[in-house]
Amino acid sequence: MPQPRQRARSDQDKEVRKTALLTAARELAVERGVREVTLTEVTSRVGLHPSALRRYFESREELLLELAEQGWPEWRERLLADLGGRRLTAVEVADVVAGSLDALPLFCDLQTHVGLSLEGAVRLERARRYKTAASESFDAMTAALVEAGKGLGAEGARTILTAAMSCAAYLFQLSRPSPTLRRLYDEVPRWAHSALRFREQLTTLLRAVALGVTREP
Repeated sequence: MPQPRQRARSDQDKEVRKTALLTAARELAVERGVREVTLTEVTSRVGLHPSALRRYFESREELLLELAEQGWPEWRERLLADLGGRRLTAVEVADVVAGSLDALPLFCDLQTHVGLSLEGAVRLERARRYKTAASESFDAMTAALVEAGKGLGAEGARTILTAAMSCAAYLFQLSRPSPTLRRLYDEVPRWAHSALRFREQLTTLLRAVALGVTREP
């Protein structure tokens, strides 16, 4: 176990420590899932006492919300890169959006918790900052989908992205079953058939949404 470090003094030291805490939280979330991340484990991983975290984040929720905020530009950049300036059919748009989220499992996991607990547990200004960052990326992705999708308007693009976020958050949790559910799926494979196919299920749902909101020229 790392030895406790001295308190950060300069602004630069504080930023380094903050980044270390975020990195530790990200690693733990990837290893065990967001719901299993604890402040004790995060601070232990960087050699701090749990009480020291309050100098950088007011709560576990604020720490995880910061990770979720970082995920928005990651999704935006991945989606725009995957679109690649091409003109796509509704089905192709759905496939690209599904693929962009499949490549960001932590972001999908975090989206479940953002709506359930993270946003509502932080100060107003912190929630505003998250919403602002999320909206900027959402608007940029909406514009990119409108340009890429044949017959796709802004409202349709927003609907696809909203469906993608909602479905990905739910389906991701299904695709990471507990040991009890894994045993149950071994006993009844047809239940696992739906639960464990994250990308396939997400793609199928988004294709239906995209076809419904797109008017092919």
